[in-house]
Amino acid sequence: MNPTQSFLIALLMILFIGTANAESRTWRNKEGSGSFTGTYLGHDARHVTIRRQDGQVFTLNIDKLHETDQAWLTAKNPPKAEETPINPNAIFDTLCFGDNRKDVEAKLKASKVVETTLDETFFGRFGLNGTYRTKQQIGGLHCELYFDWSKAGNLEEISLQTQGLGSESYASRLQDNWTELADLLTTLHGKPLQAGKYPERNELQNDLFLASHIWRLDGGGSALLGTSMQSGKYLIVVRFTTASIEPVRVP
Repeated sequence: MNPTQSFLIALLMILFIGTANAESRTWRNKEGSGSFTGTYLGHDARHVTIRRQDGQVFTLNIDKLHETDQAWLTAKNPPKAEETPINPNAIFDTLCFGDNRKDVEAKLKASKVVETTLDETFFGRFGLNGTYRTKQQIGGLHCELYFDWSKAGNLEEISLQTQGLGSESYASRLQDNWTELADLLTTLHGKPLQAGKYPERNELQNDLFLASHIWRLDGGGSALLGTSMQSGKYLIVVRFTTASIEPVRVP
């Protein structure tokens, strides 16, 4: 399973599915020679997502599990056959680079991951930026969605942004959100090209984005995680962009 698919599955299963299905149990490998304890988070027809006791979340092929575990998944939590197959080109939820505005609006309305905070009759006046947010919190905060378009009107960047908070939240609530996003993106996309520390608040300048992490997307483009300051408020930002961003080399 490629990182793009993993990111979509993890968001749906880890962040945006309630805890009602969470159940800790012992899992065994296919041969039955090894085992580990982990909490079931969700699965589809081919993959299961589990949180280990050390907190690490990962997704693996169901056929790598022992037959008793496969039977447990089928009997207790059968996957819904009518669910829409995962689009391997999806960057976030079902959104893909190159989608036009009409496609993006339709996908957002049908999404199980995000919700609108504005009556749809106002979309024409205010646009899409900031009108959708994640249904569940990530590291204690919701993330709002923002979009950038090419001159031809096609999607070329998706940003997830927390609401701006005061300086008193920079080393607490915002850092918790940054930490969870960094762990999630690293688990799903592998080792980042650049992995920096949480930026110091005094390093930020108004309306500038300071990236601490960079990942290369499997289908091309980059994912960036960092902090920003807007109008004196601080926020965490994840950017998915078609551009291939190179890490900053420190001498």
